[in-house]
Amino acid sequence: MNPYILSALLFGLGLGTLITFSSSHWLLAWMGLEINTLAILPLMAQHHHPRAVEATTKYFLTQATAASMLLFATTTNAWLTGEWNLQHLTHPLSVSLVTLALALKLGLAPVHAWLPEVLQGLNLTTGLVLSTWQKLAPFALLTQMPYTNSTLLVILGLASTLVGGWGGLNQTQLRKILAYSSIAHLGWMIMILPFFPSLTLLTLLTYFIMTFSAFLIFKLNNSTSINALATSWAKAPALTSLTPLVLLSLGGLPPLTGFMPKWLILQELTKQDMSLLATVAALSALLSLYFYLRLSYAMTLTMSPNSSVGTAPWRLAQTQTTLPMAASTVLALGLLPLLPALNAALTQ
Repeated sequence: MNPYILSALLFGLGLGTLITFSSSHWLLAWMGLEINTLAILPLMAQHHHPRAVEATTKYFLTQATAASMLLFATTTNAWLTGEWNLQHLTHPLSVSLVTLALALKLGLAPVHAWLPEVLQGLNLTTGLVLSTWQKLAPFALLTQMPYTNSTLLVILGLASTLVGGWGGLNQTQLRKILAYSSIAHLGWMIMILPFFPSLTLLTLLTYFIMTFSAFLIFKLNNSTSINALATSWAKAPALTSLTPLVLLSLGGLPPLTGFMPKWLILQELTKQDMSLLATVAALSALLSLYFYLRLSYAMTLTMSPNSSVGTAPWRLAQTQTTLPMAASTVLALGLLPLLPALNAALTQ
């Protein structure tokens, strides 16, 4: 892609998110979401492959539907209450519709079916943008909305953790597995949102770090399926030994970084007298942990049969930038000791 066009599209991505971040008016927030969507569409379809075009079309239709719902709900609220401010979304019908519209934009269950299909049609770089940056603007709106009734968010969150766990069990494509991982993590964030919004943002940040590391590792190894992971030893031996830890961190296994937000969320749900919900959420994390263990097994305990020519491609000079991957991998493995400081910062 032409670098000038790429720069313009990346600028549009950033501008749309910043407009949504800084707006207190629903029309401006909607406008930011639309700019964001329109900027990523050419990035998704840039390779002109039928799968990429199909994924782009599905993404466009889904986001257009969610944006229409959002505009309808906020216009209804303005008609009934005379208010366009984000903080003054008070009518129950409007609150429910806006929540469902943003859930559709994020890919929360039960409106999640588009996310694995879209992510499967993209390359790993665009998939990384879709899994991280594109979540920011809808989350900025969700965290600012007043929630008088938290039942809908709790139901969406619990459904997402269960669907994200069950859906990833039978997959062989890494991008689909990462999509179901995203659905499960979003469920944890949404579940705690009405009770502790700061914890939602912490969970989102740790999810970004771990997903960034996972996507860059798969990109470095040029792996898009579980079978392709078996060739990782020949490409990057040191990184292959660390990758299972990154994957298990995504699954929330102690003492890795991914355990930190789940621990805090379960603690907060117990404080809110939701012990049953916390138990079901903790059990759903075991489902996710199982398919991460599958990936870890395929990567470390299986080796692809190789000729003498292909046994050590790691000796060749790497052309990819590995500093972001190294930094995110270290953070994905070692942030748990900072938990007391983060907990103190959140509770102030």
